[in-house]
Amino acid sequence: MKIRLGYVALSKTIDITSSHSFSYSNFLKNNEDFQKLDEIIKLNLQSLNQIIDYNIKNNIHFYRISSNLIPLASMKIIKFNYINKFKNLYKEIGDKIKKYNIRVDMHPDQFTVLNSTKKEVLDNTFEILNYHYNVLDALNIEEKVLILHVGSNVFGKNASITRFINNFNKLPNHIKKSIVIENDDKIFNIIDTLELCEKINRPMVLDYHHYICNNGNIEIKDFYKKIFSTWKNINPKIHFSSPKNKTKKDIRSHHDYINSDDFISFIEQVKYLNFDLDIMLEAKAKDEALFRLLRELKYKTNYKFIDETTFEV
Repeated sequence: MKIRLGYVALSKTIDITSSHSFSYSNFLKNNEDFQKLDEIIKLNLQSLNQIIDYNIKNNIHFYRISSNLIPLASMKIIKFNYINKFKNLYKEIGDKIKKYNIRVDMHPDQFTVLNSTKKEVLDNTFEILNYHYNVLDALNIEEKVLILHVGSNVFGKNASITRFINNFNKLPNHIKKSIVIENDDKIFNIIDTLELCEKINRPMVLDYHHYICNNGNIEIKDFYKKIFSTWKNINPKIHFSSPKNKTKKDIRSHHDYINSDDFISFIEQVKYLNFDLDIMLEAKAKDEALFRLLRELKYKTNYKFIDETTFEV
């Protein structure tokens, strides 16, 4: 079984972010300054280009692009061209991603609630999904992945899952084909999420930390194979993080780093299934957490390392 590790959005090592912001209030304060907006978009794309270069040089094959790459892009009241003006930059970045076989995806933020009971939230969700898809499409990513949570629990789990399915079916086919669903840390556990994924025929992202927080005494070993088998064309994706503290207050918060013993325990649980896995580390120390974990794995295990961030068990 081959494991590839990845990180989220910004590199702590080279201190580069592709999430420079321009709020709507500042946009209005500057008399709808589209030139300033274009400057920030260009800066973010150039920063993403540098991060991809960093990933290539360090053999990082898995990376989550920031949802804040294009400020204001999902706001219906502002219409501007965030693709064609920058198509050369998108192409340059996308060509590198393809050439070096880097898996990238995006995770729309908490305002993306596909099962909301509020029309304005749902309309905004459609805009957010469209924006994320457009970015991946501009980069010419073949297997587009947008990660969602089930969302609201208004009127209970069953009604909420039904709303999700109904609204999912309203999406354009190309966006439907990009959506994967992640279990959450409070309401929708791995069984809820797996059953939903099977109904809409979409993959499930297992978030192991969320399972620890919200498991209802479910024995996860009974579900690994079913979850991983929801992925058809690309490797199953896992989210892995460690709690800030294992107290009731802090267990849901992400630690700066990954507890290597917990990570090894997880790998030992799944290795017999013989699925190649891509594991996104959701640690606050980002790429520094990734490389710290790898150093610990080399010390504590006999895993065979293929390169800096890929190993076999």
